[in-house]
Amino acid sequence: MPRSSRSSSPQAPAENASAAARSAASRSALRTSTRTKPALLALLLASLATSGCYLSHLAEGQLRLLRARQPIDALVADPATPAELRQRLALVGEARDYAAQIGLEVGGQYTSYVAWPGDRVVTAVVAARPGEVEPAGFWFPGLGTLPYKGFFDPARAEREAARLRADSLDVCLVPVPAYSTLGWFDDPVTQPMLRPGEGWLVETLLHELVHATAYLGDDPDWSEGVATFVGEEASVRFYQETRDAAAAARRRLEVEEGRRIDAEILALRQRVAELYAAQPAGPEREARRAELERDTRAAVAGLHVETRDAAALGDQLLLNDACLALAATYTADLAAFAGVLDALGGDVAAFVARVRAAAETDEPKQALLAEP
Repeated sequence: MPRSSRSSSPQAPAENASAAARSAASRSALRTSTRTKPALLALLLASLATSGCYLSHLAEGQLRLLRARQPIDALVADPATPAELRQRLALVGEARDYAAQIGLEVGGQYTSYVAWPGDRVVTAVVAARPGEVEPAGFWFPGLGTLPYKGFFDPARAEREAARLRADSLDVCLVPVPAYSTLGWFDDPVTQPMLRPGEGWLVETLLHELVHATAYLGDDPDWSEGVATFVGEEASVRFYQETRDAAAAARRRLEVEEGRRIDAEILALRQRVAELYAAQPAGPEREARRAELERDTRAAVAGLHVETRDAAALGDQLLLNDACLALAATYTADLAAFAGVLDALGGDVAAFVARVRAAAETDEPKQALLAEP
């Protein structure tokens, strides 16, 4: 929900998106393949055959995005294209080639570019009920309950958030720079995807292409966890195979430091869930909840990291209950997936093949984690 800033209210400033991207509250936008993205995809598809103001808004936004696409090959070849943009778009082509090499479905994905304004394409909304750190979800006819609602118009998202808060729900607003339509359309690279660093761009592309390869609509935790893990690990291998040792080491450091931050947020989510289960609502519980959050901010700010400003990130983290509801979806199973990759000798292509096979079984998580 994947990687702009997984933002809540108040939202992280756009200029801080790169730092906020590593928080569990911001991953759904930056990697939104989301987390957010599968739910948004279902709504987009439904909107093609369903009336209604909200769904019509989604259809209009999707069509506007598709109509704005420009071929990347032509932009790279055009001497009028700014050098930095040309360099980033050429990197997209390299990442696509690598994705195909490790067994991901590439097709026509990310062969076009949209100079979409701002820091997001979509703003997604997730809500949590009082005393819970799980998404409350949104019900739609024919689709059932989905964990998110997405809006191409940020003002619409803000109005929806206000409505939910009036119903006593906690709300997380997620800026989404990219989402996957899972191969239904040839998704473009968007300008918001290019704003963070190159390593993040490669990771995001690989993450989204995992969704186009193997996605379980009824198991977002599996789908997002697998895409997160492959995106991270495959991006490291990409740098190892196409760049020098220093660039590869930097990418590995970015991934590992991000995981350390995510671990702190997951730990907070667990402690908050335990608090809510053990203590009734009231001033004492609220005070303890605030203390736990302060402790996490301090822990993150005190981490020794080299690829981001940990002290600033401690203040920027989006740690309300609705944002914490997103955390486990992306990162809870990363350690288990790492064990499988180790057993495969670090072969990412073999891991992708295993993911594809597991997705065809009745118990995909068990199949993926079974001893190779």
